[in-house]
Amino acid sequence: MELVNRKKFMLFSGSANPELARDVADHLGVAVGKVELSEFANTEIYARPVDSVRGADCFVMQSHSPEINFHIMQQLILIDALKRASARRITAVVPYFGYARQDKKTLPREPISARLMGDLFIAAGTDRLVSIDLHTGQVQGFVDKPFDHLTALPIFTDYLRGRFDGPVTVVSPDAGGVKRAGRYANHLDAYVAFIHKRREATKHNESKALTVIGQVKNRHVVIVDDMIDTAGTVCNAARLLKKKGALSVVIVATHPVLSGEAIDRLKNAPVEEVLVTNTLPVPSEKTFDKLTTLSVAPIVAEALQAIFMESSVSDIFMGENL
Repeated sequence: MELVNRKKFMLFSGSANPELARDVADHLGVAVGKVELSEFANTEIYARPVDSVRGADCFVMQSHSPEINFHIMQQLILIDALKRASARRITAVVPYFGYARQDKKTLPREPISARLMGDLFIAAGTDRLVSIDLHTGQVQGFVDKPFDHLTALPIFTDYLRGRFDGPVTVVSPDAGGVKRAGRYANHLDAYVAFIHKRREATKHNESKALTVIGQVKNRHVVIVDDMIDTAGTVCNAARLLKKKGALSVVIVATHPVLSGEAIDRLKNAPVEEVLVTNTLPVPSEKTFDKLTTLSVAPIVAEALQAIFMESSVSDIFMGENL
């Protein structure tokens, strides 16, 4: 008797961003697996795959959007269900990874919640994780399983290339993002600069832009960050850059968290365009004229196909996803 092992690809989605999962599935030519999602009367979460997953290579997609804790738990419970249903391998696909900013201690007795997140995924039964533009790359080291870090850089640079009439400077809103800005600058034939800012450790989502390090006068400026949360950082940076003589300002950020007063701040900021991706859903009440949303579905689909086929993910991004 000859036994033939045929690998089976299955993609599942939680309730956080099903539109992105369907977009990825369309690129792969597959259907999103059916999942029964519900809540008990006491708000406990229930998740169960409808079809058999025995021996399948399962990918569970969920962005950690509000309600963040609910969506994290929903993804973990679905992973546990797949593990107990004898899935061959389970990959957690987390376009926006919750708690990634809590990756170190800045005050005594603080948690390192990003590490806790990694522990939760491993305990649930995850064999591999995939995320896009982590706040800091060190989060990959918080889990003892393979962690593929994707980047939206090629999507943004393809959109921006050739659209500026004049010299360009890519600006990081803080010193920690200079490496990211440098990668964008290589693709846009641009200079690199960064904002020196001050942030109080005891105050969340507050910072003050102090000065610009680098050439921005009479140049078009692209501010590059991993996310826009309350938009205070990028809007302060935009005002400072215009004050320093920038011809125009475009904001690029992978994850549109858009909390609190973010929309009002961005509407009133001296910027020509705000570029984000669909790693997080943007409700209609948070859209505005300057906002452009690009899809990460093509790069996610290509990465998931590479994982399934056991080929290189980093080759897709020419090594720029590390």
